[in-house]
Amino acid sequence: MVIKQYFLSLISQNKPSRLFFSLMTTLLFITLSSSIHAASVTATLNKNVSTENEVVQLTLRADFSDTGNGPDLTPLERDFDILGKSQNSQFSFNLGTSTALNFWVVTLMPKSVGTVEIPPIKIGDHESQPIRLTIKSSPQLLDGNGNPPVMLKTEVSEIEPYLQQEVILSVKLYTSVALQNANRSVPSHPDLVIERLADDQMNYQTVNGTQYQVITRDYLAFPQRSGLLTIPPQSIQAMINTSTGRRMIKVQSEPLNLQVTPIPASYTGDAWLPSSKVTVSTSLDKSNDAPRVGDTLIWTINISAKGALPEQIPTLDFNSTRKYKLYPKPPKFDNQKTANGVTGSQSITVEVVPTEQGPLTLPDINITYWDTETRTISTASASTKSIEIAPLPSTSSKANDATANKQTISEPLPAQTRSVAPISLAKKTIEKTTQPTQSTPENGLDLEVLQTEDGFSLRHYLIAGLLFLAVSMLTIWAIIWFKRKKTQPDDIYQVPTLQEFAPLSTSDEQSAYNALIECCQQNSLQSLRPKLLEWARHRWGDNEIRSVDDIKRLTSVQVTQLLMEAELMLYSNNPAHEWQGEPLANALEEYTSGQAKPSQASQLKTLYPNF
Repeated sequence: MVIKQYFLSLISQNKPSRLFFSLMTTLLFITLSSSIHAASVTATLNKNVSTENEVVQLTLRADFSDTGNGPDLTPLERDFDILGKSQNSQFSFNLGTSTALNFWVVTLMPKSVGTVEIPPIKIGDHESQPIRLTIKSSPQLLDGNGNPPVMLKTEVSEIEPYLQQEVILSVKLYTSVALQNANRSVPSHPDLVIERLADDQMNYQTVNGTQYQVITRDYLAFPQRSGLLTIPPQSIQAMINTSTGRRMIKVQSEPLNLQVTPIPASYTGDAWLPSSKVTVSTSLDKSNDAPRVGDTLIWTINISAKGALPEQIPTLDFNSTRKYKLYPKPPKFDNQKTANGVTGSQSITVEVVPTEQGPLTLPDINITYWDTETRTISTASASTKSIEIAPLPSTSSKANDATANKQTISEPLPAQTRSVAPISLAKKTIEKTTQPTQSTPENGLDLEVLQTEDGFSLRHYLIAGLLFLAVSMLTIWAIIWFKRKKTQPDDIYQVPTLQEFAPLSTSDEQSAYNALIECCQQNSLQSLRPKLLEWARHRWGDNEIRSVDDIKRLTSVQVTQLLMEAELMLYSNNPAHEWQGEPLANALEEYTSGQAKPSQASQLKTLYPNF
């Protein structure tokens, strides 16, 4: 507003020279201001002197908008750990010009002590100037009681475990300050099977006057090799706030040594199982109140081992006998984890099929293991209660008759009812016997001759008769079918010809041609297509003519063009009665006669006369 009033005053005072001078001054000021805000990259640090493990912030400023992919931080990786990066942008306007300001804040952690140089950082086509940073050694962080703010301790439940014995590894984190971006290590060793035991446990504990928050993380470890095993130190890296600023701390625990004892020579078990306690339980479930031979019984075996994984429990062998058949299923594994350790369990289901009547007694289940508490060999056993098995209904009467009368059976056996026993338990067919043939006693001995019947039974004859009847009926049906097929005419399945499907209404080509010419002279567009096809079928035959397109292919170019015109008229919005068929009649006459009409020889007609 002030500049505008100034210009108006100059104009009112009638001073053109002063007005020109003011304009030039303004242009020079704009040029100088644009040169002052030339594109550049500026790098600054929040501190030029830092201590070991302290965080340093590097701020990069770009006074232009074309920054590409942002700053290239690769040169910083040699002397610093890049912990994070953030970005923001600003825009400023001055005398009609706009300036873009882009800022990046990079969080750095020096890797060594001494004087290091932050190299030039490139952004787009520009780069910053190098900066020097001095890093001093810092004493250990201690509170007023002389205690460190963070401690890490490890301990194990057993220093001298046996091979594959459970060892509980506890890692305890003591903190008196708040941790940010904490990164804890995970225990690992090539000769240890380690897995997480339970969730973290938290409590509070006072050490030398300083109250710490204690976070305990437990692991299960199973040594796989005897001898000395060293668990490496556990570490944690985190950020904390101090009086001088944010600082990175790294804390490590002391390493742990395990002296693993091999399998004792006094152990006589087939499979090595170290455990503090092993329990076994069994049960035999009946399918009904009175199980019989061939019924299926369910035998359930549950084994649990405290301080062992379920995979460590040895597998059981199940052998069938002549009194029963055993069909075991794959075991089901499970484990229960608590703060005191793990308890592995196996549940085994076995299907039992008795094959003889009487008491069914299953073998005892014995699990041999090494008791890690008493350091002696122990055995866990379980017995299964016996069950009385009843015989099959078809065999009970025979057993009673055999005990009552030991004489030889001379009468044929009656027909047996269907057995409920499995196929594998079906009894063999008893050989039929005939009346013993009496012979003259010789030397005081009675001879009894038994004859077996090897002929076919009524069932065999019935099956054979049914098969013969089926084959005979099939043969008769095939003969009748072939005779009927032979008597049928061969042309019943033939497709009707065009002459049969659409017979011609005219007797010869000339009459069809005359009807076509008459249709054209009467300008009857609706009846043009059937008249045209009638004449063409007389002229070229049904094998050549199927549609108007075939007529276009066989006639002259002029006839083809006029037919296309008639089709356009038929399918366009123009009324069909406006079609003029005289040109088509003349073209057909020229085509059939082979001579041009006198009226057309001297004067050419235009293409598409109907449009």
